[in-house]
This record gives sequence, structure tokens and C-alpha cells, in this order.
Amino acid sequence: MKAFDSSSLWRISQFRKARNEGRLDLERGGDHRPTLLPTTLLADLRRLQSEGADGDVLEVIAACVRNHEAALLYLEQGEFVWPVTLFPREGLYHSPRDAMVMADSLALSGLRLLIAEPPGVRPPGHPMHDRIAAHNKYRPLAGLLWAVALHGPRPVVLSEIGGRVAYRLVSSHAKDLPPSKGAINSTILRLERQSASLGEIARWPGMSVERASRLLNALYLCGALMVTRSHPAARHAPGGWRGFFGKRR
Repeated sequence: MKAFDSSSLWRISQFRKARNEGRLDLERGGDHRPTLLPTTLLADLRRLQSEGADGDVLEVIAACVRNHEAALLYLEQGEFVWPVTLFPREGLYHSPRDAMVMADSLALSGLRLLIAEPPGVRPPGHPMHDRIAAHNKYRPLAGLLWAVALHGPRPVVLSEIGGRVAYRLVSSHAKDLPPSKGAINSTILRLERQSASLGEIARWPGMSVERASRLLNALYLCGALMVTRSHPAARHAPGGWRGFFGKRR
């Protein structure tokens, strides 16, 4: 039985048919592949499901990064399915497409998680060489995190960094961030020098509550954001994103 060619995106109808016929299992390694996600990650994903956020791509990616656990995510993108494997410990992701290129074409705004499963491939350098894919399909994870945070569907700060808090850039990690320009770059430089609340950042030149929220998510996922509740700026914050958006998610 022929498996899918993962060098391209699949139509949702093809994906569902292949899944029902078991062809995805052939591609992912069959019986030699783990069948369950790690317990801690699975608990986080079940929590998101209970909160109605299991389709939120950024929340799911954040759970993988927070738990340092690899996972294969099938992402719905219009009529297509985009398979992405995260390797947080190695700082890599495996994908048939480059997320940064897709962000340039505004193709990430409608992303939605379909399924999260154990990875079907291994990262480069793994002592067991089977299931290590072509080298050119592995890319720096920071690029994916940056692209999905800035251009994906989530317009508000992630739940774990919201509330009455102040934010500042971790300067030692600034050099590892993807290139930026315009208001995003000037805001990053300003956050190197001072702490500020979401509301304050939103009032800086070229920013808004949504742009500030997206940037904070990107910095957090890339490990470049310091979040504090004791800084004076935190006391003037309006309770995080709920203060701006009410109950919107």
C-alpha cells in the first residue's frame, strides 16, 4: 500500500481517506513508532481540549515547547493539511514547507490543529538512524514559532503570560531571534532597555494591542521574554488580554 509523499501538502479529503486506510501509519514508521504522546504533554493537550482550545495551534505549540516534547502536528490550512513535527529539545522542526516562506504569503492566518500525534521522524543526529528524514526538511524551530505567533490565527497573548504582568526582552537571546524590521524591530530594541505592560507596548509607535500580543507570544516561545508580576509596570496593567478583549479567545 503506497504512503503519501510528504514533500507536498495534502488536500483534507486525501488526508482523511489515507488516515482511514492506514496509509499514514506506513509513512510514519508503523509498528516501530510510539503510539502515545508523553504523559505530561498529553495532560496539557487534554486541558486545552477541556477549555475548548484544542484547535488553537499556538497553544498546542506552546505546550510542546513548555514540555520539551516532540510531536507531529497535522495543521489545517484552507483545503490542505500541513504536517509539522516539532523537536523542542533540538531546536528544530520537520516540514515539507518553510514556515517563514508561508508567512510571507499570508498563508498562516487560518491555521487550525487537526491532530497531534507522536513524531513519525527522528531529529538529525539521533543514535537510531532509521526514520531520520532528508536534511533539507529540518529547519530552526525559532522560525516556525516566530511565523505562527506573528502571522497565525491567535491575536491575543498566550494564557501563561497574561494577567497583570510586565514584559522585558532577555537580551542574551536577542541575537537568536529571526530578523525583524519596522515597528516590530523598534519594539524589540525598546524592550531591551525597559519593562512594560501589554497596554504600554500597544501604545508605542506602529503597535496595537494585537501586534503587541503577537510579538510577546513570539518572544516568549523563542525563550527571549522575561515576565514579571513585581515590576511597577505590572500594577498598571488591565488584567492582561481579558482586559482588552473580554472573553474573546
